[in-house]
Amino acid sequence: MNENKLIVFENQNIRRTWHDKEWYFSIIDIIKTLTKSPTPRQYWGKIKNRDFKELELSPIWVQLKLESSDNKLYLTDCANTKNIFRIIQSIPSKRAEPFKQWFAQLAQERIDEIENPELAQDRVKEYYELKGYPKDWINKRLRGIAIRQDLTTEWKERGIEKHKDFAILTNEIHKATFDIPIQKHKSLKKLSKKSKINLRDHMTDLELIFSMLGERATTEITRIKNSKGFTELKKSSNKGGTIAKTARVELEKETKQKVVSNDNYLNSKKKLK
Repeated sequence: MNENKLIVFENQNIRRTWHDKEWYFSIIDIIKTLTKSPTPRQYWGKIKNRDFKELELSPIWVQLKLESSDNKLYLTDCANTKNIFRIIQSIPSKRAEPFKQWFAQLAQERIDEIENPELAQDRVKEYYELKGYPKDWINKRLRGIAIRQDLTTEWKERGIEKHKDFAILTNEIHKATFDIPIQKHKSLKKLSKKSKINLRDHMTDLELIFSMLGERATTEITRIKNSKGFTELKKSSNKGGTIAKTARVELEKETKQKVVSNDNYLNSKKKLK
């Protein structure tokens, strides 16, 4: 569920996070989207005082950590789909009705995807096709997403909870696989370090393949060794990445070409090969 933490309504970003087996959305972001208020936090504070405190209603939101513009995580008031609809009722806005229709469709799509997981893949595939990616690249990217989700599920079940720890473990595999950390790889492709651009959306076929190998090997090693806790999982991540590195180095010896590339789909607008 880490692949899509942002949704967009009329060019406005709305943050969300997976919590308690469902999506929770930033209330501040939704208020900003509906009202265009320059001070959405104050606006939300007035709603809380008026509609909940004064009427002695129980809070229908929780505080969860979301990434801010400075790339740090902060506790933010969030609500699930059902309660977002309740909150919207307290916001007088011409944009409320189209937003509710869009939000309802979003919720229905999530229900459909739970009942039929193939629909989620179809929507991701359509997204990449619309951006002009070639079909063979899209197939690898989708497979990579599935492998990634399998790995992060293992990490969660074995004690990883913090966003920072997921990032460190991911970087450990990446460094072992490619001999460079993720941020340096992004710099090589001239991708902004501060942006939310996903490096994998700008990888070549071979970069995607070796990323998949490193993460899949890590998952297998983690299960076989029954690794638990951050320290053990970091060791397994390094071993999984090292296996991918060995394969990469052998290929580079044969082809006399480096796998790590500065090819960047965003800037070059070329089809990845």
